[in-house]
Amino acid sequence: MGDKIYSMLQTKQPVLWFVVPCYNEEEVLPVTAPQFLQELTGMINAGKISDQSRILFVNDGSKDITWDLITSFSKKDEHFIGISQSRNRGHQNAVLAGLMEAKDRCDITISIDCDGQDDIHAADAMVDEYLKGSEIVYGVRSSRESDTWFKRTTAEMYYRLLEKLGAETVYNHADYRLVSSRVLQHFSDFKEVNIYLRGMFPLVGFRSTCVYYERHEREAGKSHYPLGKMIHLAVDGITSLSVKPIELITRFGAFTALLGLIGILWAVIMALKGQTAAGWASIVCIVCFMSGMQMLSLGVIGCYVGKTYLETKQRPRWIISEKTYENGDR
Repeated sequence: MGDKIYSMLQTKQPVLWFVVPCYNEEEVLPVTAPQFLQELTGMINAGKISDQSRILFVNDGSKDITWDLITSFSKKDEHFIGISQSRNRGHQNAVLAGLMEAKDRCDITISIDCDGQDDIHAADAMVDEYLKGSEIVYGVRSSRESDTWFKRTTAEMYYRLLEKLGAETVYNHADYRLVSSRVLQHFSDFKEVNIYLRGMFPLVGFRSTCVYYERHEREAGKSHYPLGKMIHLAVDGITSLSVKPIELITRFGAFTALLGLIGILWAVIMALKGQTAAGWASIVCIVCFMSGMQMLSLGVIGCYVGKTYLETKQRPRWIISEKTYENGDR
């Protein structure tokens, strides 16, 4: 199958769309947009991709002049195009909106953040892997030297936790990836509202591989992913991909129920022997511990119930309010 795809691609240069989510990026876009264009034109000139390839900026309801910059880029060079969401809907929905916009207009997409931290030159290697037959190419960080100790340690613990919970993810992979339009056609069948793209694409299947790169410091501006948003994304990843937390709560409940039964038997025996004594401290400790575990368990279960509630509403995951091009244009 791979040889067949490769031979087909030799006779047709694939159309590539970069999908670049943007939120309040007025400081960094003037720096990174020329870098994206240089990489795109370099691959076009090398004959790897078609001149119909584009750089699609997805404005995620920015409050600064990000959209104005995108429209000005599109007027200066036809390779720049953009869409704007009606309001801010979060990074994952912005990426998804761009991918769904691109899937019927190109052969391959590469999603990448606009901050310049992901090595844009790795896109060349991703296209090479696609031409060899891979339909998903994951951009994977070769190291986390640029991260703080806290971020590096918590990220590694998080990926290991996902693995323990049975979620299929690619270690040290975020949202820098190449995906073929064929994969996106099937991916569009995934209708859930609570999305975690880096864990959902492995579920689609198809031939995949990895390209390793060094992650750099942000080119300009400030990160829009503080600790709170990172924790929220981590919780989304776990609860969207695995039900093991609920299974673990069930097992813990069975274990504590067994301990409780043993405790009751012990208390009855001690009472019958007349060996009971005042135990205020031990009772308080036990009550506090069990109350805390009950509240934690209810919180985890409530998180799943809340996600189920949102899924049943079937609200749109994105709404495009503006475009720099007509629907029929590439």
